[in-house]
Amino acid sequence: MPTIAALNGHAAASGLMFALSHDYVFMRNDRGVLYMSEVDLGMPLPDYFAAMFAAKIGTSIAKRELLMSGKKIRGEEAVALGIVDSAAHDSVEGVVEATVGLGESLAAKKWNGEVYASIRKSLYPGLWAVLSLTAKIAASP
Repeated sequence: MPTIAALNGHAAASGLMFALSHDYVFMRNDRGVLYMSEVDLGMPLPDYFAAMFAAKIGTSIAKRELLMSGKKIRGEEAVALGIVDSAAHDSVEGVVEATVGLGESLAAKKWNGEVYASIRKSLYPGLWAVLSLTAKIAASP
């Protein structure tokens, strides 16, 4: 089933990776940043981090801003770069309310969880390969 991350503060390094592993990411607009410190620390990205970014962040500009600049990205910019889905929330309650609302809306669809999981896996074959996992194909033409 769909998963939604509700970021009430900073998401850095592996915390950001955990957030990006969700289907949807909501964050506050008044507090918190997304930050990958590896370039500042002089540390290369592990293959699975690079695969996650390649799979989940669409543009080269967004990847550059997040990974190669050491920049701390706030909510509105994160939305503009396509890294998070929403940052229109100015409190813990606001981001939680929006997250729960989306969760309830998606749950009401009563999708088949196995089909949803299969579709999700098929979207990120490079990530599955790096993790040495296989994506089960639910249907073929």
